[in-house]
Amino acid sequence: MKKLEELSLTELVNGYYFDSNYNAYFCSECGTRFEQGEIFAVGKRFFSAERAVKEHISAQHPDRLEQILLFRDSPLSLTNRQQELLILFSKGLKDQEIAEKLGIAVSTVRHQRFVFRERARSAKFFLAVWEIACKNSENPRENHEFLPPHRGAKMVDERYVITQEENEKILQDAFFSLEPLRLRSFPKKEKKKIAVLRKITEQFERGKQYTEHEINEILSNIHMDYATLRRYLIEYGYFERTRDCKLYWVK
Repeated sequence: MKKLEELSLTELVNGYYFDSNYNAYFCSECGTRFEQGEIFAVGKRFFSAERAVKEHISAQHPDRLEQILLFRDSPLSLTNRQQELLILFSKGLKDQEIAEKLGIAVSTVRHQRFVFRERARSAKFFLAVWEIACKNSENPRENHEFLPPHRGAKMVDERYVITQEENEKILQDAFFSLEPLRLRSFPKKEKKKIAVLRKITEQFERGKQYTEHEINEILSNIHMDYATLRRYLIEYGYFERTRDCKLYWVK
């Protein structure tokens, strides 16, 4: 299943993508698969694969906009109020209805709608020039070898500018071995911390909750200073935990 950051603009908007390796359409939200050539029952009606995935998204993921907004808000640079407005716009509410719902002036709603349209217009031209630049590059692959920031990244900056090659070099230097994972010492440089924490996070199962004892046990097998590793996993947004610090999970 593709990650959100790997989807094209069209795939993000549609909520699904086609994978030729499987000859199937996949829901980008939950990964449900709709294979070409099959007929799918939706309620009392029957649809082809592409129509079925569209019906699936409409019925099962009506809040897709909210999910994208929550995915990683720092590159979008949207305030909470702007996110609220986008969600209300997507519901088809009129400006007067939105103003009353949020307790703001109608003119404020209209101004923000104008601002959003201008940002979208600028983004469209930026995407165009970026695609042309990549297409005409002597080595186009260089434009795609940067590792994407993890979903819990609290501030995406130069620390996350890591190529695949650079990441492999950092890991080779930082660890005695990668299987089993054994860390030499926790690095001081920020970029190296990101790479090391990313690798350590791979040792945990997504969707599973761990007790503090379980977290400590796994981390202590990687490095004796498990408390430092645990603290940075939380601080850098790789993990979340309950307020009483009893349960941990990959963000």
